[in-house]
Amino acid sequence: QVQLVESGGGLAQAGGSLRLACVASGRTYSVDDMGWFRRPPGKEREFVAGIRWDGVTQYADSVQDRFTVSRDGAKNTMYMQMDSLQSDDTAVYSCAARVKSLMALNNPRYNTWGVGTKVTVSQ
Repeated sequence: QVQLVESGGGLAQAGGSLRLACVASGRTYSVDDMGWFRRPPGKEREFVAGIRWDGVTQYADSVQDRFTVSRDGAKNTMYMQMDSLQSDDTAVYSCAARVKSLMALNNPRYNTWGVGTKVTVSQ
């Protein structure tokens, strides 16, 4: 089993930055794909960014060029640097992980999910 714990959420002003982290524990050797998803208030969960074991990344159009996802294998941690934050980025952000697959990173069929960290962007 793999467990995921997110951190780094909080309150930011529009135009500001936050850095989220997702630490994996347990059978981390089985983790290949990792992704960030978010659920804005009153809306459905949506894909934000993902990174594969080989470093390939994918981003939602809404965060392209503003968010950067990265991964530190030695620390079993995935990060997401969020810059130029907008009020529409307000959401609960969750990380997810799964074993190697042929699915695109934005496919929500992940095996393991964290509980999430809340990000609030004020204007």
